[in-house]
Amino acid sequence: MAVGAAKKAAPAKSTAEGAAKSTGESAAKSTGESAAKSPAASAAKKPAKKPAKAAAKKTAEQAAKKIAPAEHVGKKAAPAKAAAKKTAKKAAPVKKIAVAPPSGESPTALVRRARRINRELAEVYPYAHPELDFDNPFQLLVATVLSAQTTDLRVNQTTPALFARYPTPEDLAAANPEEVEEILRPCGFFRAKTRSVIGLSKALTEDFGGEVPGRLEDLVKLPGVGRKTAFVVLGNAYGRPGITVDTHFQRLVRRWRWTDETDPDKIEAAVGALFPKSDWTDLSHHVIWHGRRICHARKPACGACPIAPLCPAYGEGETDPEKAQKLLKYEKGGFPGQRLKPPQAYLDAGGKAAPPLGAA
Repeated sequence: MAVGAAKKAAPAKSTAEGAAKSTGESAAKSTGESAAKSPAASAAKKPAKKPAKAAAKKTAEQAAKKIAPAEHVGKKAAPAKAAAKKTAKKAAPVKKIAVAPPSGESPTALVRRARRINRELAEVYPYAHPELDFDNPFQLLVATVLSAQTTDLRVNQTTPALFARYPTPEDLAAANPEEVEEILRPCGFFRAKTRSVIGLSKALTEDFGGEVPGRLEDLVKLPGVGRKTAFVVLGNAYGRPGITVDTHFQRLVRRWRWTDETDPDKIEAAVGALFPKSDWTDLSHHVIWHGRRICHARKPACGACPIAPLCPAYGEGETDPEKAQKLLKYEKGGFPGQRLKPPQAYLDAGGKAAPPLGAA
């Protein structure tokens, strides 16, 4: 169209030039202006740039429209990416403690090292025993439930009054909760613990004839009783092997790199695989005693540790022998133990009985 318009404009321009020559300068000027204002001249004057520009603009818009979906997708993808990142952050597993086995240690070497540590600890603590006072399975069960979130010493100072007043499951099942709460107040969380011990006493009375069952599957059904409590009872009241995974046990087996698990049940399985089943109960005592006396959570006494050559975590605590000696607790530091009525073997080894509640 632009080319056609230009061709039509050419004769008009020619006519204007002829008129200018014959009529003179003024006529030429007049005719020229008139010709310029004519439609043909307008069409000729207006170059094909505008339509070209419009076409280019239209083409650009179409191209932009084609690209637009990709940009739109990109905008949508950004929040999706952020959401995915947020979800990934939420779903991230809890960070485990870095407890990989020592470089180059094979599974067989780990078993040998773990068993050697247990043998060394057996020589250091030949008198190791459960540090709760008890005369029968019922007393051990109740004392173990009460030991949550407190020390064995405080439980041992509290249970004499409890068992003097409620010696059997039947007695405790029928007890006034407020009276039991008052007795258990020194143990902390006394209301929750009162509910647990009265509840388990009722279950023992109603479902087991007033006797503590000797099977894991029965024990864990009782109020306030988990696997840890059940294994304490099974191992020490019935002589049935079990691993007691308490806070000390968890800490030490990770320091020794026996396992990198953090879940108690998985720790139990991993450590149990390193030892014969017959060793499980005594192993639990050895590890827990060492954790309470030498290998503390915050300031392990590395310089006074008898198994330092076998420990991958040596150096995390005080390595100076004299300073480390001052960190030792209970009989290792010359202090009373946690039991008011400890075994004779403990006393023969230089251990001291704990004082009763309220004693100076």
